[in-house]
Amino acid sequence: MSYSQFTLATVKKAFNLTTSEEVELFAPVSKIKCSEYLAEMLQYNVPLALASNTEKARSEMIISPILIEIRKQLNAGFNLFSGIEFDVESAKGLTGYCDFILSHSPEKLFVAAPVIMLVEAKNENIKGGLGQCIAEMVAAQIFNEREGNEISTIYGAVTIGTIWQFLKLTDKGVEIDLSEYYLTEIDKILGILISAIQENQ
Repeated sequence: MSYSQFTLATVKKAFNLTTSEEVELFAPVSKIKCSEYLAEMLQYNVPLALASNTEKARSEMIISPILIEIRKQLNAGFNLFSGIEFDVESAKGLTGYCDFILSHSPEKLFVAAPVIMLVEAKNENIKGGLGQCIAEMVAAQIFNEREGNEISTIYGAVTIGTIWQFLKLTDKGVEIDLSEYYLTEIDKILGILISAIQENQ
């Protein structure tokens, strides 16, 4: 078993998690203004990505530029890993490749302190990506505990590039924001991701 095989129901059962579903869970988070560079890039890239309609195109043309923008705004205050293997506990299915990991660590060559796990939803099915994302968040939590990283909350995001949904894991509790954030709300998306990184600094 690997991260991608988990559903919301199976991940809850496997790791004895409780879930709460809330609308506008991240409503108190302040917006962060998008740079003109990112705005122009998205204006140009999004139609191309949607026309291609592949996960790779969405990843390269929409998701990656947003994450790089965050890294610029935080003056490289975290490191970004894309498509890397993150094997934490294979006996429990916490193994496989992760789409994106945001790590609060100066290490650039390996993941040292994951704080956000980001899943690109398959077949544009955000709900279907929640189980995988939570499994990766649990893996990040276990990893941090083993490494002695004092990170109390792991954040997660499931996206198809144009739509984003966010989660947070604290102890055994998963909070799922039922709100979906669209690229027209890019300032809010940036705000949520940046606040998640800054919380664990």
